[in-house]
Amino acid sequence: MVHEQSEPRVSVVIPTYNRAETLPTAIDSALEQTVEEIEVIVVDDGSTDDTPAVLASYDDPRVQPVVHADNQGANVARNTGIDHARGEYIAFLDSDDEWRPEKLDRQLETLETRSEEWVAAYCDTALELPETSDKLRGLAAAVLSRSDAEPTREGGEELIGEILADNVQPGAGSTLLVETEVARDIGGFDEELDRFQDPEFCLRILKEGKLAYVDDELVVREETGHPPAAVIKAADQQYLSRYEDEVDRFEDDGYDIRARHNLLLAKRYLAEGRFLRGAWHLRSATPSRRRYPGLCWAAGTGVRRRPKTVVATAFLFALLTVGLVTAASRIPLCSATANSPDVDEFSTDAGSTLADSESADE
Repeated sequence: MVHEQSEPRVSVVIPTYNRAETLPTAIDSALEQTVEEIEVIVVDDGSTDDTPAVLASYDDPRVQPVVHADNQGANVARNTGIDHARGEYIAFLDSDDEWRPEKLDRQLETLETRSEEWVAAYCDTALELPETSDKLRGLAAAVLSRSDAEPTREGGEELIGEILADNVQPGAGSTLLVETEVARDIGGFDEELDRFQDPEFCLRILKEGKLAYVDDELVVREETGHPPAAVIKAADQQYLSRYEDEVDRFEDDGYDIRARHNLLLAKRYLAEGRFLRGAWHLRSATPSRRRYPGLCWAAGTGVRRRPKTVVATAFLFALLTVGLVTAASRIPLCSATANSPDVDEFSTDAGSTLADSESADE
C-alpha cells in the first residue's frame, strides 16, 4: 500500500541507540496502527550498529529519520522528535517496545469523549517475561496485588501523589499520547535527569491539564536491565528534590512517597548482593503484599551473585545482635541514642553486572 504524505494527526517519536535488532518491530507496530494519519520520527541517537541500514530499508514517506552525529541520551533524542513533530498529538515509543494496532485509536477516542482539560492519555502495558520463573513471579505479584487499595489512575492534581509514590506508572516513554502544544509548552523531557524522566514529564503535564487512562494492555515491553544501585540512588535524590514541596504535601495527605522510593533502592541493593545497604533502605520502606515477590526475587538474585557475602552478612548480623543486646543491658533506656551507621563499612563494593546504558530508554 502506498501512503501519501499529508499532515499527520499523530507524530510518533522513537528514539534509538544501537538497537538495530529490535527497532524494526517498534517501527512496524507504529506503522500498523489503525490510525493512518501518522508520521514516525525515528531519532537515531548516534548509533554505531546497523541502525542506518534498518532506516534506509523503509520505503514509506511516513518514516522520518533524524540523525544525531553523537549519542546524547534518550531525553535529548525525544526532544529532537518533539521539535520535528507536525501532528496535533505526539506519542512516544521506545525502540525495544511495540504497540498493539489499536493503541493510538483507543487513546484518541478516550480524549475525544472528554473536555479540553484532558490533554494526554496513557495505557496499561504487558511485560514480556521469557523465563518461566519470571512469569511465576509476575503471577504471584498480580494475585497479591488484588489485596491492595486501587490507586487513582487518571485525573489532575490528585494524580501527582500517586505518581510520586510510584502507585501509578504512566511510562511516558512508550504509553503516552499528549497534545504537541502541551509537550512543547512544558519544555519537553528534562535533559538533566538520568533516570525517572518518564514520571517527571507526566508531573509537568499535570500542571497543564488532566491525564486520562485507557485500561488495556496496549503496549508490550521487554524487560531490560538496571543501572547500579548507586546510580539509581543519586537519580532518585535528584528527582525527589525537584518535587520536595509536593512530596511533603502529599505525605501529609497519607502518601508513603519516600518509603516507596526506599523500597525501590532496597531492591536494587539486594539484587547486587549488598544486603546491609538493602536492609538499611528497607527499614524505611512500607512494602505492600504485591511487592513481596519482587523483594524475594531481588534478594535471591543477590544471593546467587555473592554467596560468600551472605555468610559474612549473617555473621555480622549475629555479632551486631549480640553487641546490641549486651549494650542494652548496660545502658539505661532513657539515655540511649541511635545514630545511623555507615552501612558501607559492613559490605564491600560489588562490581555490578546489571545492564547500564546511557540510552537505556531509547
